[in-house]
Amino acid sequence: MNAGASPAVVRELHDDILVVTINNPPVNALGVAVRRGLLEAFDTAEATPRVRAVLLVGAGRDFLGGADIREFGQPPQPPALPDVCNRIEACAKPVVAAIHGAALGGGLEVALAAHYRIALGTARLGLPEVLLGLLPGAGGTQRAPRLIGAKAALDLMLSGRHIGAAEALELGMVDRVAAGEVAQEEGLAYARELLARGAPVRRTRDATALSERAAQQAAIDAARDSIARKPTGLFSPGRIVEAVQAALDLPFDAGLARERQLFIECLDSPQRAGLVHAFFAERATAKAPEMGTARPRPVHAVGVVGGGTMGAGIAVALLDAGLPVTMVERDEAALARGRANVTKVYDGLVAKGRMTAAQRDAVLARWQGSTAFEALADVDLVIEAVFEELDVKLAVFAQLERVCKPGAVLATNTSYLDVDRIAAATKRPADIIGLHFFSPAHVMKLLEIVVPAQVAPDVVATAFELARRLRKTPVRAGVCDGFIGNRMLAVYRQAADHMMEDGASPYQIDRAIRAFGYPIGPYEMADLAGGDIGWATRKRKAATRDPAARYVQIADRLCERGWFGQKTGRGFYRYPEGARQGVPDPEVEAIIDAERQRAGVTPRPFSDDEIVRRYLAAMINEGANVVDQGIALRPLDVDVTLLHGYGFPRHRGGPMKYADMVGLPQVLADIQRYAEDDPLFWRPSPLLLRLVERGANFDSLNQPGANHA
Repeated sequence: MNAGASPAVVRELHDDILVVTINNPPVNALGVAVRRGLLEAFDTAEATPRVRAVLLVGAGRDFLGGADIREFGQPPQPPALPDVCNRIEACAKPVVAAIHGAALGGGLEVALAAHYRIALGTARLGLPEVLLGLLPGAGGTQRAPRLIGAKAALDLMLSGRHIGAAEALELGMVDRVAAGEVAQEEGLAYARELLARGAPVRRTRDATALSERAAQQAAIDAARDSIARKPTGLFSPGRIVEAVQAALDLPFDAGLARERQLFIECLDSPQRAGLVHAFFAERATAKAPEMGTARPRPVHAVGVVGGGTMGAGIAVALLDAGLPVTMVERDEAALARGRANVTKVYDGLVAKGRMTAAQRDAVLARWQGSTAFEALADVDLVIEAVFEELDVKLAVFAQLERVCKPGAVLATNTSYLDVDRIAAATKRPADIIGLHFFSPAHVMKLLEIVVPAQVAPDVVATAFELARRLRKTPVRAGVCDGFIGNRMLAVYRQAADHMMEDGASPYQIDRAIRAFGYPIGPYEMADLAGGDIGWATRKRKAATRDPAARYVQIADRLCERGWFGQKTGRGFYRYPEGARQGVPDPEVEAIIDAERQRAGVTPRPFSDDEIVRRYLAAMINEGANVVDQGIALRPLDVDVTLLHGYGFPRHRGGPMKYADMVGLPQVLADIQRYAEDDPLFWRPSPLLLRLVERGANFDSLNQPGANHA
């Protein structure tokens, strides 16, 4: 029986059970055709006496993958998802949801509206709307707490995390975990069992997990307090807590109405625009132009040269992806340290209960080490992660060129150096690419894929496929000093240094940048990364520095004293007894005062707003230069780089999206005002000037075929 059904929702009668299959590839998103088809299916079920129960299943690999992103920003079309969920729950005949694959966001809200739920082992359930600046708006904030209690529901909604079938069963979100692998078969068997025992319609709105009011209120209060202690400035988490409060305080229908009010408040928040931009931008950066014309080379085994912090982190990322790794170090002592660095990560996971000792041993069995480059003869890809000196890296690539098989991809993990020079020094430049990991490499999601002039397209495609396997967020970058992220960092850090020398303390600057939404400020970050790294870069670039350019020497004075940050116990902050959190240092302030006098600067006060505006203006201006010069393909590539590698607050979308939201004319006016005092540093980007002149914004350059001229 499938007469008149929507193609996106297929109805078939199996004896007395109506099987309703959502068929909207690739992820069964809840587009308008699916919503209409579900209403039609339940009208049919109610009107057909022969139907005694309804089974909801998804075609393909997922149950329901949530909202249809193709409808984002479009006028809403009826029926609304809350009406669909309410219609499902109101059905007078038992409704079973058989969940496999993803049941996320609105997809899980549909499942919660069913009367019974069975999950296959592949199921992933979640309410991740907070990641888009929203809350579950189709009854999720009302049904989930009634079903599993406020604490568990708030954990899911505030974290956005996915849970598996076993955890869903433990929480009470599903009634059974199926042993089989075919959702329709398992769902039909469960529905027949329910009918055989006369199981009643059981509506989630009537579930009683909120009945012990005191405990539920305590969980809500704890979540509210936790949000207050995290100065992220995020809007939707507080609205989620208020919606769950409504679930505790109000009858179900009134709670739904309150959820809808709060959902609309989230829709209207500017944070949602930033978060949605980030969502789409991450998907765009994962698709390199080369992937449309070239197939990745096969990668079955990988080599890593260097076992320090970065090399070990890269090795862990590769091992986590299931790849065998061969590490090469210069001698046995260095190799032992490299293995210890890798092992330490997995020992930590065992200690935290996130991995068993047997699982750790199985992973480490895929690691092998050697002091001879010949051990890399059969690997498909090598990542060099040695000291950041060009001559050292050139010596490594000479060895790799000698021992690696034809077609092996040879990658450098340089943060700044010229990948074109490295490639040109070999006889196989088509095989050379930059893979700039961020520390700690097994944790940080960003991977800058640096594309030199002579690289083969299939090598670029291989790098992007590797990023996918490592679950990294890749960004394609051109060759220049620092690529996208570190090139921009050098400029906006200079803007911060100028303000510090002009009168703002590093501690005020850090506070202002944290208040904007960064997890830490620029001087806290310098101490965390190690001041010696930036010092080495500044010394390397000293010979080519424009003598007319302003150069602030405060950081150099600290480095000359051996104050490199956390690892030495002192930097811009003091770290007493190995503390991770620094405290302001009066001696640093005295050094700053002395440097102001040496430079002939009369200090002046800065407001927090001026600090943020100057910091962001420098960042945006250099981001525009990076796009204008083709180092980044589009403004969104800059945004993703700064979001994932440099702590830019996600709800603001990235610096280029933030500039669009502020307005490019205002950003340009700020830069031109600052240029009155320092025209060399505050030279407006030609791209910014062109965009303002024609009334366009950065987002106009994110569209396919956009013209930067």
